Amino acid sequence: MNINEVVVISGKGGTGKTTITACLVPYIKDIVIADCDVDAPDLDILFNSEIEKIENFSGLNRAQLDRSKCIKCGKCYEVCKFGAITKNIQFNNIKCEGCSVCEVVCPVGAITMVENKTGEIYTGNTKYGKMIHAKLIPGEEASGKLVAQVRQNGKKFAKENNIRNILVDGSPGIGCNVISSIMGSNKVIIVCEPTYSGIHDLKRVYELVSNYSIKVFIVINKFDISLEMTEKIEEFAKENEIEVSLKVPFDKRIVQSIIEKKIPSIKEKEFFEKIGFFEFVKKIKE
Repeated sequence: MNINEVVVISGKGGTGKTTITACLVPYIKDIVIADCDVDAPDLDILFNSEIEKIENFSGLNRAQLDRSKCIKCGKCYEVCKFGAITKNIQFNNIKCEGCSVCEVVCPVGAITMVENKTGEIYTGNTKYGKMIHAKLIPGEEASGKLVAQVRQNGKKFAKENNIRNILVDGSPGIGCNVISSIMGSNKVIIVCEPTYSGIHDLKRVYELVSNYSIKVFIVINKFDISLEMTEKIEEFAKENEIEVSLKVPFDKRIVQSIIEKKIPSIKEKEFFEKIGFFEFVKKIKE
């Protein structure tokens, strides 16, 4: 069975990426939901999933010193390029980047690289299907690896249970976590806003996505706050042969639905039908 993995991304946070993802979920049956915005996962807040499993995640190894073996030769201090080792041989794990050079140069084997917890992965149930999401510990690195693990867990569950669709709330921006969100997916939905910065961010993230053979859809959120900027986005889309699949007007009912922790597309079904939302759903399910 071929899995249809759809990833929703944006050039920056706050464009409505998670809201659009949440609206799609109820209308894609046979689904696994994955929140890969590991720096700020909030899809779970809307769906209030029942957590059934928590896994620790280790993104990188960090240096650990066995003081009973250390001869204080200072070689580790001399080679550390990240300031993680002081002159009097004190280790700062926050600064350690896990390069393991200190382990290699230590003449007495006093340094070893050990696993370091950088986040947690959660598996839970919602009324619409299984949800997998993760949280990166603030300040930790390797968010791309954590995103990859969330997607891997989602695909594994989908294959084992013959579920065709995976809907991913991807990371915003253009960093390694975004690359990890989209690589190997079938379709990407880029959510943008009709502002100067919104167009700039759209172009940046599309430049990234265009490096991969992925079908791209554009959703313009709050399109009516600037019809001029919306027209510019549509011009950009036409020039690059991208489909503007949905234009969502600004509406306080959507905001109120989120405040009430209710899925907007369920509460405001008539509104979404009017803007062609359900035709859009059919396209991404194909």
